[in-house]
Amino acid sequence: MYTIGQIAAMFDLPVSTVRYYDKEGLFPGLARQSGRRIFSDREVEALRVIACLKSSGLEIKDIKQFMVWTTAGKDTYPQRKALFEARKTIVEAEMRRLQRTLDMLNYKCWYYETAMQDGNEDRISAMLPDRLPPDIQKLYDSARENNRF
Repeated sequence: MYTIGQIAAMFDLPVSTVRYYDKEGLFPGLARQSGRRIFSDREVEALRVIACLKSSGLEIKDIKQFMVWTTAGKDTYPQRKALFEARKTIVEAEMRRLQRTLDMLNYKCWYYETAMQDGNEDRISAMLPDRLPPDIQKLYDSARENNRF
């Protein structure tokens, strides 16, 4: 059993955020003792799921709906799975976007390192767009995938 302060520290959250989550119904069945919240391992796991869903971009109102489904029993398994599948798709797309960003940053680091070594950009310009070293070509091409940059 954990106090609200312990839970807040465990998840690096302000106590006010944990109170807000409780007020919003994200801890169905949270025990209280003499008016104080008593958190169990069930709430710890709920907070892990809440953190995951928030990190995936889900809003509190939608997380609240998920928590309602968890109390409704096995009939809501399809809705719960669909929610996670949808979030997974969104996170995967974001990861691809971030990878393109990282590839552009790595390419530009190489670009300017090479330009500084050479004292100009002439050699690099002669290699563009498709005669770069293989590892750099891969970064260059990835960064330009779907004309994102």
